[in-house]
Amino acid sequence: MNDLASIRSAFPILDRKVGANRLVYLDNAATTQKPLKVLEASRHYYESLNANIHRGTHHLARAATDAFEAARGTVARHLNATSPEEIIFTSGTTAGINLAASSLALSGRITEGDVVLISALEHHSNIVPWQMLCQRTGAQLKVIPCHDDGTLDQSRFHQWLAEGRVRVMAITWISNAFGTVNPVGQMTQAARDAGALVLIDAAQAAPHIGIDVVGLGADLLVFSGHKLYAPTGIGVLWGRRDLLESLPPWQGGGEMIREVTFEHTTYNDPPFKFEAGTPNIEGAIALAAAVDFVNDIGLDAIHAHESLLMRAAESALTDIDGIRFFGPADRSGSLSFLVDGIHPYDLGTLMDQRGVAVRTGHHCCQPLMARFGISGTVRASFAVYNDTSDVEAIADAVARSVKMLR
Repeated sequence: MNDLASIRSAFPILDRKVGANRLVYLDNAATTQKPLKVLEASRHYYESLNANIHRGTHHLARAATDAFEAARGTVARHLNATSPEEIIFTSGTTAGINLAASSLALSGRITEGDVVLISALEHHSNIVPWQMLCQRTGAQLKVIPCHDDGTLDQSRFHQWLAEGRVRVMAITWISNAFGTVNPVGQMTQAARDAGALVLIDAAQAAPHIGIDVVGLGADLLVFSGHKLYAPTGIGVLWGRRDLLESLPPWQGGGEMIREVTFEHTTYNDPPFKFEAGTPNIEGAIALAAAVDFVNDIGLDAIHAHESLLMRAAESALTDIDGIRFFGPADRSGSLSFLVDGIHPYDLGTLMDQRGVAVRTGHHCCQPLMARFGISGTVRASFAVYNDTSDVEAIADAVARSVKMLR
């Protein structure tokens, strides 16, 4: 990437030291760092616009409302949504999935004997809400298994569909644990043809891949801002307008109402029907700044850059005795590995002493770890600001740490 130096300079935190070492930040699948454009958007809101939105008639309230709704429009265009009203601001992917699952449970669409289909690759946030839905409705949760290379068993997927009763499929686009990129377009089409609603967890896809919700053909899609260079506590649930209109709200309070009496309440139109209470106004505005940031660079360029680094990192680590990688060769975003005889926490701790920040553990994917008979992995995950010196740093840190631990 030709302008990598200027991109890195936009992230002040990359200048800090960890002990005597420079920070090598490779924990981007958990959360990305924030560029100046995003930091300035957050600061500008609090310094110049801070007020509660909607309904206020004073200048600051109108200005904050305009900025918040402009952010909704920015996200809608980014996703190629048919209208901004399809964009619901949430606190993140987890909140979006819980909103969808709870509303579907309340809607009466899911009944006893119906099937909710997920996959073995799912994050806990795309498992537990559906378990809760099944407990409430009597539906059955079925899981698409994965092969040893971390790809999904498509034969079993189509078998589940052919058996009927699949009412919802909720599936991750990119595995946060292994970097597996699922064929969500094909799977969405098959599930929709079988009469199922489809939710896509795009938490790991949004930072790496352009998303066209119309072309994808899903019903619902969720992602988190903090993995897309935006602040924590902000995310998006996109839904087809007709579906959102048919679903009941899952939280009550201000903004989601049209009229309230002690006898009856009429609900507002989407998206407001699903945005009870004061939202994360600053977060939505900063998320729009983050969307502009990645679009200024180009997601295709970002993805190509990160893919080169990940392949280089895998190549640099391959010669370490006993190393084992997880996931397919064409993974995206994350490189997950273990070294024989060494606990991932021990390896990660020693790497941190050299300034290399990685994630260790089960990555909120305990069923997936159990499938492979492991307790967790070391996960290095890449972002637009990483470079070849970071690849060299992780290779050196792993090699030196392994030597110390053996």
